[in-house]
Amino acid sequence: MSALAFASLDLGDYVAGLNARLKGRTAEDILQIAIRDLFPGEIALVSSFGAEAAVLLHLAAQADRNLPVLFLETGKHFDQTLAYRNTLVDRLGLTDMRDIRPDPKALAAQDEGGTLWFKDADACCRIRKVEPLERALKPFAASINGRKRFQANTRQKLDVVEVDGARLKFNPLADWDAAQIEAYFRKHDLPRHPLVAEGYRSIGCAPCTQPVAEGEDARAGRWRGSEKTECGIHSRI
Repeated sequence: MSALAFASLDLGDYVAGLNARLKGRTAEDILQIAIRDLFPGEIALVSSFGAEAAVLLHLAAQADRNLPVLFLETGKHFDQTLAYRNTLVDRLGLTDMRDIRPDPKALAAQDEGGTLWFKDADACCRIRKVEPLERALKPFAASINGRKRFQANTRQKLDVVEVDGARLKFNPLADWDAAQIEAYFRKHDLPRHPLVAEGYRSIGCAPCTQPVAEGEDARAGRWRGSEKTECGIHSRI
């Protein structure tokens, strides 16, 4: 799709039609359509390299190993996450890995001591995730991410395609459940994030992530003890 044609669309109507067309299609089909048919050269995958990230990254690599992959290098990740990122990039042969970092001037002005996460988690997420990702996505007409409906109550109505400002956002695994994720890991012998074995089921920045108990939402360990449920890249804090 040309940039001119995309810019002229009524995104709400277009996304409604696209969701209707993609209903019942496999994740493989959705990725092929998004990457090769609709937005060749104009789409990127955003990955946290967290507990389930290997599944979407593996699927995307089958469609296009040269797809840009954006990782928000917040400066607050677990060492295990950074090592896992390198493992997956090598294993899957991803050729366009991009580490997206916060603006040093914003950090100096708002989080010089590195403890903003403790005082104002929303503000920390904004300067370390939301604003850097918005800058990184400017060249693209669409993005791909790995959110799923089963992960939390706040995601139960997740569509396969959403309007995200001036671009589209694809959620090709929206209707997958935990059993499908586990089966895919086993079928393709994908490496696990090291922290999964320690009870972490959703893995973000180290200061704001804890293990979860049996029966809790996968994201219950994120910002535990607060009302915060999202970092803001999907909810615009």
